[in-house]
Amino acid sequence: MDSLQDNAARVEALTVLSRFRREFYECLTLRADALFELTDAVLCAGGPVVSLPELSLAGVHRRGHGAMYDALAQGHINVSRLRMALAGLRLPRGTDGQLSIALDVTAWPRPDAECSPQRLHCHRPCRCDGVRQTIPGWPYQVAAALGGGRSSWTGPLDAVRLGPEDDPTEVTAAQIRDLVARLERAGQWRPGDLPVLFVLDSGYDIVRLTWLLREEPVRLLGRIRADRVMRAPAGKRRGTHPGRPPRHGAEFRLAQAATYPAPVQESAGVHDRFGQVLARCWGRLHPKLDRRGSWADHEGELPIVEGTLVHLSVEHLPGNRDPKPLWLWHSDPDATAHDVDRLWRIFLRRFDIEHTFRFFKQTLGLTRPRLRTPEQADRWVWLILAAYAQLRLARPLAEDLRRPWEKPLTPDQLTPGRVRRGYPRIRRTMGTPARAPKATHPGPGRPKGRTSTPAPRHPVGKKQRKTDMPRRGGAEQQP
Repeated sequence: MDSLQDNAARVEALTVLSRFRREFYECLTLRADALFELTDAVLCAGGPVVSLPELSLAGVHRRGHGAMYDALAQGHINVSRLRMALAGLRLPRGTDGQLSIALDVTAWPRPDAECSPQRLHCHRPCRCDGVRQTIPGWPYQVAAALGGGRSSWTGPLDAVRLGPEDDPTEVTAAQIRDLVARLERAGQWRPGDLPVLFVLDSGYDIVRLTWLLREEPVRLLGRIRADRVMRAPAGKRRGTHPGRPPRHGAEFRLAQAATYPAPVQESAGVHDRFGQVLARCWGRLHPKLDRRGSWADHEGELPIVEGTLVHLSVEHLPGNRDPKPLWLWHSDPDATAHDVDRLWRIFLRRFDIEHTFRFFKQTLGLTRPRLRTPEQADRWVWLILAAYAQLRLARPLAEDLRRPWEKPLTPDQLTPGRVRRGYPRIRRTMGTPARAPKATHPGPGRPKGRTSTPAPRHPVGKKQRKTDMPRRGGAEQQP
């Protein structure tokens, strides 16, 4: 009976994977065959992707390297349809069924690409003593669904490139609205379900995002600086003289424990990596906003944006590093409506997206190609997201093809790298929707002399409008 159930599960998984591959092929509206075979070459390469020409030598890539470069330069992807296809896949969820989605920015470094437009100074994590922490490149903001336990798997759903003229907070709010609308159309979220939780790291203006998304069925959980000052709800006006009632209450200075009132909730326990853990939360707190930065153009009176503060203190960090203060902001101001212990554990799951970024770059070659235009880079990024989605769907079908020095893993413990090793076998059972290339003849060769003018140079964007670009969360590994 177990073997019959296993066979039925494998057939179902193979059907879902084949259906997604067909849908992905339909999303490629121009140079579809070349783009599809390029994605298969990324999945079936014998090792990490190091360059585009080497991908053209893979057996699944039946075209020359010229067709590959032409597909990236002149091809077209129906991104809206591909986004819906990704939103319709089975997504990881927590034990309570709530969708938790991490948002973070990863940079595509292009320091020497003076002819590439729309570059920005992206944050570059560095553990050396140097003072330079940025590098010219293209920043991409990725949204990925998180699971309920410790895992190296996520469910990437969207990617947006930030431009020099973009306001990162406005772009993030628009990305969240569009993503929630797609999840509702795909049946992943229905009215009456728990709000979709978006988990952010430091660098995002989470208070501004809370205000912009106040009408959406979402909740925000993110890290804030440990030197901020919050205010309690305003009380009654002191004295007997009439006047305007106060808007802000007592100060809550995160850096001064003497200003802390009694917490609404408190949870203590022992963690296998951090030792003794103490979590406390306070509700109905808000910052005193100033008409500057992202609030400079706000019409009317500045609002009161309330939320819940969560403070986490641990005994130690991995590697015997000294723990730093960790403060989280939750957009739900009612501190009694949720479990404080669950909030900080959900925030820990945000670091799973760092494993996805590392796999994108080190194995799938996200930042390996030296492409000229950002439009070509966008096509390559969406090919990588589609390739990772196929690996996630192929997880129940993969075998543990481990190296002699690697530990054996059960099917539910296979990492993306292990699944990629067995993907060529899985692909052979499905075939490919791409058509075979036409017969070609040798061309006339390279013409003599120079046939093009020098490419124009583009400066690197100095700053973005209103607010700074969000930093990657991988620079600091907080609990």
